Amino acid sequence: MRYITHIHLEGGRRLEHISRVRWRDGLMTGTSTRQQMVEWIEDGGDARVQALPVDARVEVVNARPAYLRSVPNISVVDNLLSLPEF
Repeated sequence: MRYITHIHLEGGRRLEHISRVRWRDGLMTGTSTRQQMVEWIEDGGDARVQALPVDARVEVVNARPAYLRSVPNISVVDNLLSLPEF
């Protein structure tokens, strides 16, 4: 499971403006473009945002181009857009 820890926005402040993400997977860390993370999830990868009290799963929005969003949990803020930026 990969936890997205940071986002990089380009051209705006909405989900479709996330261009890159930083993540951790156990002891591994990395940076992926939006497209790389989209493909990883579509190939069966499990990405999440760590949130309290329940982690939020990240899914792909089938748009052109495809982008990422977190599945709503009981938080009132968007989990991805609330992450620190890099």
